[in-house]
Amino acid sequence: MPTDFGTKPQMKTISVAHSPDSDDAFMFYGLATNKLETNGLKFEHTLKDIQSLNEDARNGVYDVTAISFHAYAYVADKYALLPHGASIGDKYGPILVSKEPRKPEEIGQMTIAIPGELTSAFLALRIYNQDFDYKIVPFDQIIDAVKKGEVDAGLLIHEGQLFYKQEGLDKVLDLGEWWHEKTGLPLPMGGNVIRRDLGPELMKQVSHKLHESILYSMENREDALQYAMQFARDMPPELADRFVAMWVNDLTLDYGDRGREAVRLLLEEGHKHGIIPHAVDLEFVD
Repeated sequence: MPTDFGTKPQMKTISVAHSPDSDDAFMFYGLATNKLETNGLKFEHTLKDIQSLNEDARNGVYDVTAISFHAYAYVADKYALLPHGASIGDKYGPILVSKEPRKPEEIGQMTIAIPGELTSAFLALRIYNQDFDYKIVPFDQIIDAVKKGEVDAGLLIHEGQLFYKQEGLDKVLDLGEWWHEKTGLPLPMGGNVIRRDLGPELMKQVSHKLHESILYSMENREDALQYAMQFARDMPPELADRFVAMWVNDLTLDYGDRGREAVRLLLEEGHKHGIIPHAVDLEFVD
């Protein structure tokens, strides 16, 4: 019987999902543009907003996905945390804004537009104060909702944090500043997770490639930034550069002890305040 010795080894496809944002695009530049040797792995990328990714993770849809740390509390049985790829703000974070100047003490009397119940921004705000009413609004429509007076305030994630003043809005509270004053730690927003059922060896192999991609982007910043600009939602280059620098930093390459402690404490506080119904065990891939 003839044997085909020319058959190539089977590629293993890994589904990767992340948000269509310039910071995520920057991180995945090396893999998405085939700049890296992937050693028998084929990465298929899907782009979705963070609220959809959080919901998909509950059903274990993707092998690797970006996720809010708040949402991780509900998928820790299916996914482990990768030790890189996190968006962690050191002394800055989601910003609560209003049309007229308001004080943080007034939050309990407000109706606030939030980008999703499973976002870490919402978790942090609930830890700060649980008495407000809220309305779920797509993150890129929150500024308009505040300006039109549809809500008293809006919780901004993504690039709205950088240009709300140009829209005539006022800062009520920066949750990253508050969290740092309270804990001395950075405020973790989102990270990348990997399905446990891939098995330890494949999880480590995928983790290594994703780490390599982030490192490649940081070492080839100009090219990676140019690629990320197509996901920058009409931000001028200098603003996109600033946004990427905020959310892709040394803690993205490796959480370190501070980053891991910050995630642990955020979820512990969420449980302590009765927002997350159970204690969450953090498990990172080596």
